[in-house]
Amino acid sequence: MRYTSLLLTLGSLVLAALAQSQTPDKLDGEVAAFVTDWAGNDSDRIAAHFTDDGNLIVPNSPTMTGRDSIAKTMKNVVSDPRWSLILQPVQVEVSKGGDLGYARGTYVLKAIDPGSGKVATEKGRFIAIFRKQSDGTWKAVQQISNPESATLGN
Repeated sequence: MRYTSLLLTLGSLVLAALAQSQTPDKLDGEVAAFVTDWAGNDSDRIAAHFTDDGNLIVPNSPTMTGRDSIAKTMKNVVSDPRWSLILQPVQVEVSKGGDLGYARGTYVLKAIDPGSGKVATEKGRFIAIFRKQSDGTWKAVQQISNPESATLGN
């Protein structure tokens, strides 16, 4: 009897550990899709990664709140034919509670500088905070970026 309860307890602990180890993988998958869609030029796909009340905060711009605002603003941004954004996550973690997670990393942004008409390259850092949804998916609730440097090119 004692061995049976010990085995059941150990089995429950193993299953709980496996369930917890799968949560970061699911967030890793969302972060990978998030990175891929930011590299594209589809503002609706970018906005789809956010919650209905999610915030996108970028330098020198008002905060974009909600998918509609993010999609509308990003549509203008990604229409720049020289626009490109490469996100490089360096850390992805999930809270012990399993309902919040974040991705932290660096980025390289290229776009036409309105003042000079030349391509500007901006390098910086970002952090995105994700919340697990009731259906098990992850959506960004906050994303903020800040530049380290910017240079003008040809």
